[in-house]
Amino acid sequence: MKLSQATDYALHAMLHLMSAAPDKPVSVQLLAEKLGVSQTYLSKMLTKLVKAGLIHSVSGANGGYRLKRNQEEISFLDVIHAIEGTASLFECSFNHGSECLIQQVVMDAERQMEQILRNKKISDVARQMKR
Repeated sequence: MKLSQATDYALHAMLHLMSAAPDKPVSVQLLAEKLGVSQTYLSKMLTKLVKAGLIHSVSGANGGYRLKRNQEEISFLDVIHAIEGTASLFECSFNHGSECLIQQVVMDAERQMEQILRNKKISDVARQMKR
């Protein structure tokens, strides 16, 4: 399994937003500079995070992005689902449905991975960086 570069950018952007002052929006330009990525591409990822309700977009001269939800609640899985969607990693091509033993194994592994990512909060990583 491989997560896209977009998810990588989104996770790093969320980490930077968590380290910013909560009342001061961070511009897409500043985020792009800190991450060393295209401002245009990053804007698309930030728009997905806004639609998912993870961050808030602030218009105007001093606008930008800031966290919308309590940072202690935002999991890795929240961000991954916002960028990648929630489709399953595997789908049996032979229409066996839930009886497919191969699909059962892969789905079990996916559930375990999702549980780990759901329990791991981005704020956990932010605290480790501050040490």
